[in-house]
Amino acid sequence: MKRIEFLETPMDISTMSDTVSHIESKIIKGEFIQHVVVNVAKIVNMRKNPTLAESVRECDVINIDGMGVVFGARFLGHTVPERVAGIDLFHQLLEMSVYRGFPIFLLGATQEVVSTTNKKLLEMYPDLNIAGFHDGYFWHNEQEVVNKIRESGAKLLFVAITSPKKENFINKWKDQLGVDFVMGVGGTFDVVAGKVSRAPTWMQEAGLEWLYRVFQEPRRMWKRYLVTNSKYALLLMKERFSSK
Repeated sequence: MKRIEFLETPMDISTMSDTVSHIESKIIKGEFIQHVVVNVAKIVNMRKNPTLAESVRECDVINIDGMGVVFGARFLGHTVPERVAGIDLFHQLLEMSVYRGFPIFLLGATQEVVSTTNKKLLEMYPDLNIAGFHDGYFWHNEQEVVNKIRESGAKLLFVAITSPKKENFINKWKDQLGVDFVMGVGGTFDVVAGKVSRAPTWMQEAGLEWLYRVFQEPRRMWKRYLVTNSKYALLLMKERFSSK
């Protein structure tokens, strides 16, 4: 996969199928893969959070999740075939895990949400081997949860915790997790469990998923997206004109 540098953020130019194939081959070989997706908010936050920036840069695969990043990269002259949305990659990797017999571990969200996610996924993928699951409220004893993951025998770990906690947790403990692949999946468990709905396809393709989230959680989201989107737009224009 080709890696580019966009607004001081490394990212891989890849299709969904190429990404899944690459991850699958690495797991088969027993080679560890630390995965992350980047969107507009993460690019903006990395510039003021050195720990997050380091955690992202340490990753072996860095996929473009948001259409805002796709459009922005193309605006600056990069050839980006498509985005690799985290939630879509999550389901693709579950299908691959069923086919290969790879056990997985689910980490994050509330106890109710992760438990419901476990149940829903077994309904969707009856042959899926879920080696274990745990909620995302374990900061008083991280080592105990890390031990649980390692002892489960899982090959893939999906971490549904907010950024930058999930990136920093993964980067901190990656050598002790005992898995071959680890990926932060943000709010994916909430979607699978039915707690929140995903934006319609046309909004996803138009880069308006952020607006859909604002409609769902206006008090919590409007300020976050107003600030990050504005900063991102300024970064794009500055980069475009400075390059000229």
